[in-house]
Amino acid sequence: MKIIRGLDNIPSFSTQTVLAIGNFDGIHLGHQKILHFLHQRAKQLHFPSSVVIFSPHPQNVLGKDKISMIQTTDQKIESIKKFQIDTLFIIHFDLHFAQVSATDFVVDILINTLHAKEIVVGDNFFFGKNREGNIDMLHILCLSHGFRISPIPSVLKNGEIVSSSKIRQYLEAGAIEKANILLGRPYRISGHVIKGRSKGRTLGFPTANIHTSNELLPSGVYLTRTEVKGKRFPSLTNIGTNPTFQQDKTHIETYLIGLDQDLYGEELEICFLKKLRNEIRFDSPEELKQQIELDLQHAKSYFINKPCE
Repeated sequence: MKIIRGLDNIPSFSTQTVLAIGNFDGIHLGHQKILHFLHQRAKQLHFPSSVVIFSPHPQNVLGKDKISMIQTTDQKIESIKKFQIDTLFIIHFDLHFAQVSATDFVVDILINTLHAKEIVVGDNFFFGKNREGNIDMLHILCLSHGFRISPIPSVLKNGEIVSSSKIRQYLEAGAIEKANILLGRPYRISGHVIKGRSKGRTLGFPTANIHTSNELLPSGVYLTRTEVKGKRFPSLTNIGTNPTFQQDKTHIETYLIGLDQDLYGEELEICFLKKLRNEIRFDSPEELKQQIELDLQHAKSYFINKPCE
């Protein structure tokens, strides 16, 4: 997949393309439906497939309330690659770009610059200055500019519409299993192992302390699957402030079951499978140790029937 960042870096070409556009944060079941349709439609028409996304998220440029992203840009790129997309265009979104009208965006950028023969979008897609563009406008424009519009219906799961905003709500509440259902896969964060305060080691449970660029960090203790050095391990992951030791900064610590070695500096990925409990303050390190032993028993029972491979 070719990645082109910024409108100024778009090459001059005349090949028509089938193009999907959206924010695609999380690449959830709804996004997957769009990307699958895009890939199949491009094959059918014998045109290359393209995806247009925005960075940063428009709401974080225009909105009063900032939102946390479900994925980093690198994670989003890797997810889109899996659908065998030919080109990904990452458009920088700023206050200047926000003033582009919906019509100019479609005609000047999608049609005249990217040569979209068919545009694939979710059925609730809005675009352009003041979000004036929608599916109805695209249908009107396609009549005069010779392209096709393919709106993809939203996906319903357990009676609710799959959306990035709903997934964010679940993640922020620690409802990891509900978020995973809408994502169609486990929520995951990635990062590298940094030096910690070794509190886990003193309790007999040496943990890897993680620094991540992921923004959504659900507080609590979770059953997780951690991949490091190309291998997967069952794991326990805690996200919180370690109140027993009176820390105030959010920390991510994961205990890899069956692996006892120094992972400092290693890159790893943590997949969140099930929430065990909230993070709580214990009266002593010994009480915390006893709780971790119980958590570990739960983890071992869980992974007996759910191997990590």
